[in-house]
Amino acid sequence: MIGIVVSGHINFASGMQSAVKAIAGEQEQMAFIDFVESMSTEQLEADLRQAAQDVDSGEGVLFLTDIPGGSPCNRALAILMDQSNVELIGGANLPMIANAAFEREDVTLPVLVELLLEIGTSCMQDMRKEVEALMQPEPVVECEDGL
Repeated sequence: MIGIVVSGHINFASGMQSAVKAIAGEQEQMAFIDFVESMSTEQLEADLRQAAQDVDSGEGVLFLTDIPGGSPCNRALAILMDQSNVELIGGANLPMIANAAFEREDVTLPVLVELLLEIGTSCMQDMRKEVEALMQPEPVVECEDGL
């Protein structure tokens, strides 16, 4: 099974942990690392490296972070650059993280990354447009033969 490490600013990771547990139940090989104000980026990277080691069973590790270019993403990127079989998605959202828990068995790491990117983008919707589309009346289709 692919190991997953979720990280983000302040309580992003612990909040996602709580939500994932409610949606998917307790997860093995999944770690959640908050980057809190009292931590240095060096400590964050050390914690991320340890978490990656803890969740890796040999099938790879996927980092899911909150903000592309933020410290959790950048420190995970440093790990990606010096370790094989590690991938990183910056800008992860709850649908991606919850689905990662469900989809990480019997797939490769690159396939999981592609799947989660599709899920993450497809789950973003302009709800006003969705409601307006539902409120549109059905077009009347008239048959030429009168039936």
